[in-house]
Amino acid sequence: MVDWDVYLVTQASLSADRTTDEIVAEAIDGGVGVVQLREKDRTARERYELGLELRELTREAGVTFVVNDRVDIAQALDADGVHLGDDDLPVPVARELLGDDALIGRSVSTVEDAREAAAAGADYLGVGAVFATGSKDDIDDDEYAVGTDRVAAIAEAVDIPFVGIGGITAENAAEVVEAGADGVAVITAITRADDPAAAAEALQHAVERSQ
Repeated sequence: MVDWDVYLVTQASLSADRTTDEIVAEAIDGGVGVVQLREKDRTARERYELGLELRELTREAGVTFVVNDRVDIAQALDADGVHLGDDDLPVPVARELLGDDALIGRSVSTVEDAREAAAAGADYLGVGAVFATGSKDDIDDDEYAVGTDRVAAIAEAVDIPFVGIGGITAENAAEVVEAGADGVAVITAITRADDPAAAAEALQHAVERSQ
């Protein structure tokens, strides 16, 4: 059973000069339920080597571990799954490679994309960017700050779990969950926090209060 409440997406360049494994260990202590290995600016080899550490941390803690974009790295790490974007392998291809037990996520920003991803066999969605964010510089204007009304529309349109992502903090997380998301996904709200464990715990409390 996946705990969707707080979903951490890693990125060392946004971690205030701390290592990703340090951030993840503290975030796990704070209660995150899912960790996604992102690290877009690293080589496949570097992501794999970091992933070995994160796989060990998450397995010991019973936390779900997924890899962003790369099905091959997810396979090599025996990750719980993979999270795919528009430019990655299609969901059915990832399913064929990873098997029925793998968790396959898909990034979407529209109701139409959400329906298509669910129909293609995605297990969960990442919806956003919900609010303005500086963490992702590769999203189009129509995918930027889609707002909680879009979150609510997607909640009505699909029956699979989804997390809101993009500009989410402990202060606005409740809005996202109240609109219909199963949880929130964050990068800097945890990675840049002075105390990542406390930041994760604050997000967890915000989500729980709004469920």
